[in-house]
Amino acid sequence: MGILDGKVAVVTGAGHGVGRGHAVQLAEAGAKVVVNDLGGSTRGEGQDESVAQAVVDVIKARGGEAIADANDVSSWTGSKAMIDKAIDSFGSLDILVNNAGILRDKMIFNMEESDWDAVIAVHLKGHFAPTRHACAYWRDKSKEIGGPVNASIIHTSSSVGLLGNVGQTNYSAAKGGIAMFTIAVGQDMARYGVRSNCVAPSGSTRLLPSAGDKVVEPDEYTEYDPRDPGNVAPLIVWLGSDLSSQISGQVFLSIASTVTHFEPWKAASHVTVPGNDRRWDPAELGQALEEIVFKTKHPGLYGGMQYGADSPLRRG
Repeated sequence: MGILDGKVAVVTGAGHGVGRGHAVQLAEAGAKVVVNDLGGSTRGEGQDESVAQAVVDVIKARGGEAIADANDVSSWTGSKAMIDKAIDSFGSLDILVNNAGILRDKMIFNMEESDWDAVIAVHLKGHFAPTRHACAYWRDKSKEIGGPVNASIIHTSSSVGLLGNVGQTNYSAAKGGIAMFTIAVGQDMARYGVRSNCVAPSGSTRLLPSAGDKVVEPDEYTEYDPRDPGNVAPLIVWLGSDLSSQISGQVFLSIASTVTHFEPWKAASHVTVPGNDRRWDPAELGQALEEIVFKTKHPGLYGGMQYGADSPLRRG
């Protein structure tokens, strides 16, 4: 018996890397899976329906149940068709994993409008549209049964969305927006029994240009390897299961065998004008703010790990 027996999951961008690992391990845990992937390039160009089908073949070869879907998640009608396919094929929907993404990296002064629009469309609208259609289904179902539906949405941010990175303003904005989208969706859907959480993944995938020939598919490893994007999947399986029924509105960073809980936009410190009876003088305010900013800003993260070009935090 798997912890996801009887559940139905949709995973977007599941043809490669992190998403492929999610789909394979969700199925191994007992879920029936809709494997969605447009089959395009890392820039979001082109389409190949065989990409999603290849993952379905892996799942079926291992005794799981899955179907392929090649809809574009940035399309309103395409996203609805994907959600409807899960419900029509398997009778329900319990888990939505929004994972599809592309890259168009450039410095801000070289970025074209099309580079910005494409990344925002696939990541932000590609999270919004499937979530909207799934939430409409769950809201109706909750009214029908007269109670919570116990469903789970798992969104995909990135270390770049949480910490920023040079040459990725479009990707950083999209992934940071997804983290806050996660929290807001959780607030909207709490009354219906739908939880919303976010994962920033890692691994040697085709979205990491420096990976080169180290790009791997997560079903290929039989032994632990810190580069395997499939290392993120246990967190996805847990968040999709009833074991996480009390967890919502949370953001996690998963790197190799370490999972870090992020508390986004947590107030750190503040300053109040002396006497609290007048406006700040700009120079006086600047000095006060510099003191709290530099007093609380620590060099490095995670036990001294620096967020630099060689850091495993560089891109999730």
